[in-house]
Amino acid sequence: MSRPARRVPTAATAPAITPVYRVALVSGANRGLGFEVARQLSERGMTVLLGARDLDKGLRAARKLAGALGEVIAVQLDVTQQDQVDTLARWIEITYGRLDVLVNNAGAFYDPAANPSGTAIAPVRDAMETHLFGSWRLCSALLPLMRRHRYGRIVNVSSGCGASTTDSASCPAYRVSKSALNTYTRALASELDGSGIVVNAVCPGWVATDMGGPGGRPVSEGAAGIVWAACLPEQIASTGGFFRDGQRIAW
Repeated sequence: MSRPARRVPTAATAPAITPVYRVALVSGANRGLGFEVARQLSERGMTVLLGARDLDKGLRAARKLAGALGEVIAVQLDVTQQDQVDTLARWIEITYGRLDVLVNNAGAFYDPAANPSGTAIAPVRDAMETHLFGSWRLCSALLPLMRRHRYGRIVNVSSGCGASTTDSASCPAYRVSKSALNTYTRALASELDGSGIVVNAVCPGWVATDMGGPGGRPVSEGAAGIVWAACLPEQIASTGGFFRDGQRIAW
């Protein structure tokens, strides 16, 4: 994870709350960065589907957000399981008939002590299953609900750690899988350009979470950049970019 930039989106700089009814899905949202993204989206009036591998943990997290402007509903979601992705997609279609925002946040495998020559293939494969293939599964399953209304905001939570301009031997599984996610982001954005569906990658910076460890900036600041990308209005809805705190960064 990269050190944070100075500029941070705030309530003042983020796009205004839209009066249009929106439904959002956030994967890996029962704690940490995903939970804060769900909280901020719900405070903006969205109905938020809080994805969690462990539904009990998701339900507890959703209860903490009771009373927000938008409803928060826990849904079981392991992004590595195609059957769960397909089941959730059908449920969203039946229940809401739409999905407006998808935040691919589920992640792990951040190991600063690891190096490429000493890392087994298994954790690299697992990282790819979660970061790349998990995001790919969700996008493929849920894009029809966005195409239906010619509107969508897909945010792939990435990291400056996966930028091609970054040289480091640490976190190889995490780094390589996030780099692959960046490439997928650009390819999908190119395919969907002009469709009303905007696809971007966001680096939240080094955030103080269970995965990132102590010393990072507040999770609310890292989440704000993700929420900014999830709420881009039509007039400034750039697609196919890599952002941190609302500012473009190098791929």
